[in-house]
Amino acid sequence: MADRRSALTPDALAMMDAIARTGSFAAAARELGKVPSALTYGVRQLEDALDVLLFDRRSRQAQLTAAGEELLNEGRRLLAEMDAVARRVRRVSTGWETELTIAVDGVLSRLTLLELCEAFYALRPGGSEEPGPGTRLRLRTEVLAGTWEALVSGQADLVMGVPADMPAPPGIELKPLGDMCFVFVVAPHHPLAALPEPLPDEEILRHRAVAVADSALRLSPITVNLLPGQDVLTVSSMQTKIDALLRCLGCGFVPEVLVREHLRHGRLVAKAVRRSRRPAGLAYAWRTAAAPQPKKAPQGLALAWWLKQLESPATRKALLERHLYHGTDVD
Repeated sequence: MADRRSALTPDALAMMDAIARTGSFAAAARELGKVPSALTYGVRQLEDALDVLLFDRRSRQAQLTAAGEELLNEGRRLLAEMDAVARRVRRVSTGWETELTIAVDGVLSRLTLLELCEAFYALRPGGSEEPGPGTRLRLRTEVLAGTWEALVSGQADLVMGVPADMPAPPGIELKPLGDMCFVFVVAPHHPLAALPEPLPDEEILRHRAVAVADSALRLSPITVNLLPGQDVLTVSSMQTKIDALLRCLGCGFVPEVLVREHLRHGRLVAKAVRRSRRPAGLAYAWRTAAAPQPKKAPQGLALAWWLKQLESPATRKALLERHLYHGTDVD
């Protein structure tokens, strides 16, 4: 195993690539600044170490065997990975994080989030011609307390969509994202659709609610707008909840912007309820340099870039209001 590893050097892989591209040992030797005999010797050493034939000796040209083709393909991939690692290491040395994890509540705009990712990858730090800053982005979708848990547990560097009234412990910065309006909706053929408004709790209690499960595993899950003793259908995402409401599987509160088109076309009906409800205040939060972050560097340039985008009122509004509905924007 040691001989095989020592034989598979970047120089050996580059040699294989040069021979395959130029079509001959002589042409590859000229490209690499070596004599052909040196390449012949290098290939034989590689073949001995791997115990395979890499080139067909019956051919007058540098004809790869099946094993040689596999080594060439994997070698090119490894060389590209090595180059990528070197670029990332150089960029990290200038302040760009190796990886940035962003946890987003499922009620926020995926369209806007992906557009922000596009803008991030289009950056050219220091005028570099290489695409992107080299930071790997990891996006997580969470629900309710699960978004906050991702931050406080160190699984995320930045979270969007946490409750604005959440008390922030030392080392975590919290800023308002904006308000999101929720409406109580049912399918038009649901029994509650024909009742006079506002609907009292005792009438709503008689019917099944549809709720999205809190994704928190360790923190106490948050329960919103469910009445004690009410039958509940629990689903995994807000979109699944809307689909269930469309099928008349229950009733419930949803962000108005996510069902605006359904309301406009009569596929869902909004009903006023007697219970008072204010718009939900949402926020974004991140771990500061003062937060305990084992094996993590202080705030880097990637997080700073995302925080800069969130300072824009237009960006915050888009995250709250700009959603996709069957391939079109909903504003």
